[in-house]
Amino acid sequence: MPTEVIMPQMGESIFEGTITKWFKAVGDTVAIDEPLFEISTDKVDAEIPSPVAGVLAEIRFAEGATVDVNTVVAVIGESGAKAAAPQAKIAKPAAQKSALPQAAPKTQAIAAQPPAEKSAQPRIAEVPTGRIRSSPLARRIAKEHGVELSRIAGSGSEGRVTKEDVLRAASTPASARLPVQRPAPPQVAQAPPPDLATLPADPVPLTRMRAIIAERMVESVNVSPHVYTVYKVDMTRIARLREQRKAAFDERNGVKLTFMPFIAAAAVAALRRCPIVNASVENTDKGLAIRYHRSIDLGIAVALDWGLIVPVIRHAEQRSFADIARTIADLALRARSKKLSPDEVGGSTFTLTNAGAFGGEYGMPIINQPDSAILAVGGLRKEPAVLTDAEGNDTIAIRSMQYFCLGFDHRLIDGADAGKFMLEFKKTLEGWNQEIG
Repeated sequence: MPTEVIMPQMGESIFEGTITKWFKAVGDTVAIDEPLFEISTDKVDAEIPSPVAGVLAEIRFAEGATVDVNTVVAVIGESGAKAAAPQAKIAKPAAQKSALPQAAPKTQAIAAQPPAEKSAQPRIAEVPTGRIRSSPLARRIAKEHGVELSRIAGSGSEGRVTKEDVLRAASTPASARLPVQRPAPPQVAQAPPPDLATLPADPVPLTRMRAIIAERMVESVNVSPHVYTVYKVDMTRIARLREQRKAAFDERNGVKLTFMPFIAAAAVAALRRCPIVNASVENTDKGLAIRYHRSIDLGIAVALDWGLIVPVIRHAEQRSFADIARTIADLALRARSKKLSPDEVGGSTFTLTNAGAFGGEYGMPIINQPDSAILAVGGLRKEPAVLTDAEGNDTIAIRSMQYFCLGFDHRLIDGADAGKFMLEFKKTLEGWNQEIG
């Protein structure tokens, strides 16, 4: 029986989605849960898996079409069934919202399911050369026993790691486990710069994500009077601690120890002491009002090749340092692979953005509405600094320094409030005394 694939609803407030890419063509065989098409909504880009296995018989909307939720976008027939003519069943983008005539009454309508929400735990089965071959059961057992799949030599077909391999490794003391030698990833030559003459001569329409970003940025600037304050923080203590603990942290938690978890944890500590910076402005029947948020939902801006997205760490104030680190790595990984759910990219109360990722001193970011503040992380670099001891003696030393720029909504946050927040943030980083796990 043919199965109709329906545009899924990616969140309660989402009523349409734009088809940005088809991974299969009419006549192609598709497996259950195999990526079928990609959509873009106001909140997230996502790959939609096939609800059944079979042959893609019809594609009813072309790439670029914006389609209402619960509209049939494709039909999958049984394996071996004759497919419809590839082009005859594709709606043109101009007719985006008008579905073609419905299929025969005996078709079965199944909505394509959005990606299942992942846990905050990162994938430990990733290695530089790609995913380690292993079964879901083996991965689950490895996770339960705290065993890294990258340190297990698989005995199965083509080096697949089996359940027995994991159990055998789990019974071996961690100190006795030898790293598995795997082929190093091939060196990829840097692509030459594009020939300017090959660039499009005519204006190129904005992608849906780029258009949404443009709207949100203009809206934020028009709504919030932006004010900025910049602080320089001595990160030497953090840099030394990270260097000393990064190998053990990676082995224990399955993610690399970067500077961002330290910055996120310091921001959370400062927000707890300065709740006005975690608040937002709301319009009510009686005028503007302050909404004090009773949790810290920390947005982490992630740069993508096709735009920018801000996944959110919910209830960051309740999380340990290691949990924050794992969650940042997991959200960033799934943002880049388009596996986030809509609930993971909206509703932040404060945002971090890494303006120094490419070496910039600092950036002056635009507030991510409805937040009232955003903190831009500058580049980390060594430079000479004057140190004063307890007796007032000055010396010059080489220190790891970093700029941080707080952008805030002056309707709600005064300069004094911003200063108190930044001083607390700076004090937490420079005098770090938290356990990192």
